[in-house]
Amino acid sequence: MPTGSTDAAPGTELDREAVRRHRALFRAVARRRNPKLRRTDITITDEKVVKRAVKAAAVGNAMEWFDFGIYSYLAVTIGHVFFPSGSDTASLLSSFATFAVAFLVRPIGGAYFGPLGDRIGRKKVLAFTMIMMAVGTFAIGLIPSYATIGVWAPILLILFRLVQGFSTGGEYGGASTFIAEYAPDKKRGYFGSFLEFGTLAGYTGAAGLVLLLNTMLGSEAMGDWGWRLPFLVAGPLGIVGLYLRMKLDETPAFQKLEASETHSATGSAAEEEAEFSHLSENAPKKKLGEIFSQQWPALILCICLVGAYNITDYMLLSYMPTYLTDTLHYKESHGLLVLLGTMVVLMLVINYVGRLNDRFGRKPLLMTGMLGFFVLSIPSFLLVKDGSLLFVCIGMLLMGFSLVCLLGTMSAALPALFPTNVRYGSLSIGYNLSTSLFGGTTPLVITALMGAFNGNQMVPAYYAMGAALIGVIAVLFMKETAQQPLEGSPPSVATHEEAVELVSAQSPDPRF
Repeated sequence: MPTGSTDAAPGTELDREAVRRHRALFRAVARRRNPKLRRTDITITDEKVVKRAVKAAAVGNAMEWFDFGIYSYLAVTIGHVFFPSGSDTASLLSSFATFAVAFLVRPIGGAYFGPLGDRIGRKKVLAFTMIMMAVGTFAIGLIPSYATIGVWAPILLILFRLVQGFSTGGEYGGASTFIAEYAPDKKRGYFGSFLEFGTLAGYTGAAGLVLLLNTMLGSEAMGDWGWRLPFLVAGPLGIVGLYLRMKLDETPAFQKLEASETHSATGSAAEEEAEFSHLSENAPKKKLGEIFSQQWPALILCICLVGAYNITDYMLLSYMPTYLTDTLHYKESHGLLVLLGTMVVLMLVINYVGRLNDRFGRKPLLMTGMLGFFVLSIPSFLLVKDGSLLFVCIGMLLMGFSLVCLLGTMSAALPALFPTNVRYGSLSIGYNLSTSLFGGTTPLVITALMGAFNGNQMVPAYYAMGAALIGVIAVLFMKETAQQPLEGSPPSVATHEEAVELVSAQSPDPRF
């Protein structure tokens, strides 16, 4: 071919035509999977942006649960400071009752923050919950004791516990939605597992700090002033979490939802009124009505899954130290050390569970965790009852490995139950309602059942088995969502090559 040939021009035209064809196919795939969306495209994620989003959500979640966990690990000291009486048991019960108050208002927080996040965006609401939690926790550290201001001390404590519980109601649903909507479809389980990594890190940090202060200061100094230090740490930690969350953009799925609603407006008065209806005073009620009237099957499924998961979670991470101390007469520090060791092991493996549920599916991992509790609860408690440190650790780890299958999968499975336009609200309501009914009541119910059955030390195992059986049934009714787009959102991929592969698989090139 002679030098200076003009063959480059046709080649360029072919390249342009290929680009136009791929773009058209992208839109076709998105429309087929999400027929309600218009003028949308496949989302190609930026891995650096996704990692920043995951870090901000996970770190913020860790700080929230650090704040929330401090109270449970200082319950005995707080009982003496704010509820002095002639009985240690009465003081402790009063302290735990105040702890339970936060769970009572969590569904209210979820019902408020969830629909709000669906209307104004995930980022703004998560920033606000971060501020509320930090303020509530920091303020508890400043409350004068009962000996100083009398009855106003427990009143202020309850008030700020209500602030904590209300803000927590908007945290998990928002953070899991935030990560799920940022992550590519094929890695949603892996990135979602970092959220529960943050939860474990928050609880571990709280337990470790309380244990360290108890060791360094002693019980007398802790009762006088040392108990305030973990609460006061919440102030600077809250500022860090707020900074990380405010640096991020809104999730791609929410941005596309807003764009699709904007494009649907054609200028008529009725359409303009519909477009800005989310700003009206009735908008929250409309969102709640839509959730309960249209999403009730998924809402029931969410409540069952979260109930089974939370009973096993709170039994292992919240109740077991009390079981080791009160029932098996371990020293309080020893029981806390066993729990800390268990949580550290779970943190080491949880991201591998995220990768596994991306590869094999959410249902197999969830079913493994539920069946693990159903089959292994009795052997685990028999080992724990033996009393030797080795057998206690083995029993705790057997339950821990069952739990981590749930921890590493739920944060990817639960957001996929609901469509984008009501995801935050539906998940927040379902999750917090179930947590209040089943999770927060687990220590109380187990204690009551043990009393009713003459101190039978196997009651916690039977309770976990009952919860796991409900979980097995719920998992059977789930749809598999691994490697699939979120409902109401276009496909999300990590690379351009993956986008081309997806389109080619859905719409093969025509033959001539």
